[in-house]
Amino acid sequence: MAPSLFNLAPDLQVSRLCLGTMTFGEQNSLPHSYRLLDEALEAGINFFDSAEMYPVPQRRETQGRSEEYLGLWVRQRRVPRNRVVLATKVAGPSGQMTWIRGGPKSLDAGNILAAIDSSLSRMQTDYIDLYQIHWPDRYVPMFGETEYSPNYQYNSVPIEEQVDALGEAISAGKIRYIGLSNETAYGVMKFLQIAKDANLNHKIVSLQNSYNLLCRNFDSGLAECCHHERISLLAYSPMAMGILSGKYFSTDAGPNDARFNIYKGKYSEGESRYNLSNPILKVAVQEYIGIAKKYGISPASLAIAFVLGHPLIGSVVFGATKTSQLKEVLGASKIHLSAEIVDEINKVHATYPNPCP
Repeated sequence: MAPSLFNLAPDLQVSRLCLGTMTFGEQNSLPHSYRLLDEALEAGINFFDSAEMYPVPQRRETQGRSEEYLGLWVRQRRVPRNRVVLATKVAGPSGQMTWIRGGPKSLDAGNILAAIDSSLSRMQTDYIDLYQIHWPDRYVPMFGETEYSPNYQYNSVPIEEQVDALGEAISAGKIRYIGLSNETAYGVMKFLQIAKDANLNHKIVSLQNSYNLLCRNFDSGLAECCHHERISLLAYSPMAMGILSGKYFSTDAGPNDARFNIYKGKYSEGESRYNLSNPILKVAVQEYIGIAKKYGISPASLAIAFVLGHPLIGSVVFGATKTSQLKEVLGASKIHLSAEIVDEINKVHATYPNPCP
């Protein structure tokens, strides 16, 4: 049974599973990426997510390869363009990735429009179905931070300028819809307010934020916001970077080919957010593994099925470096968690809330 479809917009149907390409061009070679994409499409997945900064860990030498691989696959496999939904993202301010437009220093109109043109070129397509702001062009607590501090403000490009640039790209036929990512409730509402003034609020359709058994921050304030404003959650990291499979705690450090072992010390954002040395994290994962074993399903299946069961989910954005991982996610999409299982999950969450915010 293929993953069901979801109406992200009246004329934009996406599969409830979205294959993320964050590892394409780094852990996944071109032939291996093709194989995963082939199998995903054959299984009914039509939604593929990328970003201009991918793959990660980000490096000058590999920047943009994920988009390139995705575009090459569509062209060389002769996949009808209207059969797939392509999503990508513009990088927010970063002093580290100097190879992307010199920083990028800001998300002004010039940066946004240049990023769109570059992504179109790399993906060899005339339009992008869903174009997302990867993270805000202003200070917000994110990637593991939880508390807002008014002392950390920095100058940012007005949201009006960002919306105008995205509207210009829509008018030019370069993008169809707008998505936000790693945003706050304030940010979502502000974008919608400004977009409404520009008659573009119907074009903002999604929010791609982290959501999994170890990170349910979305439910605090964003859920109400997205519910009333009809913004769908695209949940990324449903497996918490693989931690919820339990593989990192099956031995002293987990498999040698696991991401945190391959890139140890080279992936600061991931390592700070998903801190394997956190004892609360380990206990919570073991509790969730116990629930999975009790009901005869794999820990990975429990994790994916839980996220898919959220009433505001449009699609679950997952990554895979092996075909076995892809098949397990596909299998998990067919699992329905009973009220009894969800109740047990919620009890663990109440005891160990959000160890990976």
